[in-house]
Amino acid sequence: MCALLAALFLLTLGGCGEEAPIAPTPTPTPVPTAAPEPEPVEFALPCYPEHSFHPVTSDNRTNLNLGGLLYEGLFALDQRFEPHPVLCQDYSTSEDGRTWTFTLRPEVTFSDGSPVTAALVASALEEARNSPLYSARLAQVASIRAGQGAVTITLKTPNGALPALLDVPISKGGGDRPLGTGPYVLLEQEDELVLRVRSDWRQGTGALPRQEIPLCAVRGAEELMQAFDTHSAALVATDLTGGGTVGFSGSFETMDYPTSTMVFVGINTRRGPCRDTVLCQALQRLADRQTMAEVLLARHGVPAALPAAPGCGLYPEGLAGELEFSLRTAEELLTGGGWLPGEDGVRQKGRERLELTLVVSEDNLQRVSLAERLAEDLKQAGISVTLRKLSWERYLAALAQGNFDLYLGEVRMTADFDPAALIAPGGSLNYGGYSDGEAQRLLTAFQGAAGPARREAAEALYLRLTEVPPFVVLCFKNGSVLTQWRQISGLTPTQQNIFYEFTQWNIA
Repeated sequence: MCALLAALFLLTLGGCGEEAPIAPTPTPTPVPTAAPEPEPVEFALPCYPEHSFHPVTSDNRTNLNLGGLLYEGLFALDQRFEPHPVLCQDYSTSEDGRTWTFTLRPEVTFSDGSPVTAALVASALEEARNSPLYSARLAQVASIRAGQGAVTITLKTPNGALPALLDVPISKGGGDRPLGTGPYVLLEQEDELVLRVRSDWRQGTGALPRQEIPLCAVRGAEELMQAFDTHSAALVATDLTGGGTVGFSGSFETMDYPTSTMVFVGINTRRGPCRDTVLCQALQRLADRQTMAEVLLARHGVPAALPAAPGCGLYPEGLAGELEFSLRTAEELLTGGGWLPGEDGVRQKGRERLELTLVVSEDNLQRVSLAERLAEDLKQAGISVTLRKLSWERYLAALAQGNFDLYLGEVRMTADFDPAALIAPGGSLNYGGYSDGEAQRLLTAFQGAAGPARREAAEALYLRLTEVPPFVVLCFKNGSVLTQWRQISGLTPTQQNIFYEFTQWNIA
């Protein structure tokens, strides 16, 4: 898969990995890069015909993006990460929160006219559970069983937000182009690929802006860029903060959308100066998140102080506001904790100087710039920082061996924003050895809570994480859809589906 549209950078594939607007609002605003008079162009979408189009097993991001027009899940998530039923008609859960039963909509069919059965849905979910793309979010699934018009999922541990994880695309059949239940079907026409509206499509969902969409074949990042620059492709989706992003020329518009990708600073709480809780509390006030998101990430990120996307319903704005950048508050905490300025300006407690090592992977210049800015912010407070820029392999080795005081990391959290991998003992991303009994109790309560109780449980957990910090959250990243200038409006892309609410699009 081309570097331009590569999957978002993860700390490890075994963590929260899977697959954030300019301000904390779920409705981003288009940002034009130029303002010439628009020229009519054909609405064609890019694809890699030599790669798989399978919505679960494909490793090609461009082809996976087309899945939003071909496939549907039990649920779809909006820009606030709230689940809305699609193939699911209704659901219920057991009292202990471990067993969920999802009743299917009886009238839905695949593109060949065959019905969507519980057995086929269960089979598709099992395939996803064993795939690299979806295995992390479904790791707590113990079993999936098909019943009469319903699918029952049993969990190893309770999860009150399971529907948020079930926007997994459902398909039928094997191969690289399985059948779907979406509005379009993938066809080969005179040696070219097209998307054509199904004759039996459920029109009650709204009129589609195109009956047929030609696909523009590309074979690499350079061809993809050329196809967009020459208007052969109407849009592309990309991570403009990614290390492999290539440049585009000409005039186009950028529509950002929120993602669950969190940029943070991990803390070694097991050894070194950061065993001091007061020091960690001070670190939370020494990150200039606004500058990092708006300047260093060029507004392709949203400042965040807690481990949930600011646009989602879990994010407590009041608590987050208490962690805003404040050199004065940080200095008061450090002084109160016994870290006093030395003759050279570096703080010390007794004979121990406040010297920290911050490691970052050098593969991404924007992440390096974030680490450099953080180091400067810490130095203002009298903290000596050694910044180590490491190759990806050496960076991972340093994390695994605990050879750091701080590290700059990035992780794609699941849509239920469960931070267990980062804070639970033995968590796959708990490189800093964080262990706090009260935080674990609150984590368990959060995982099992649903509805309004989940928001309350989240705030209680986040409060504890500010009192005994395992990390410092910096921001959540945005994904971006680039479109030809003044050709497309009404977009509301989401992390899982850039064609979300496609019936609302206006295509010139």
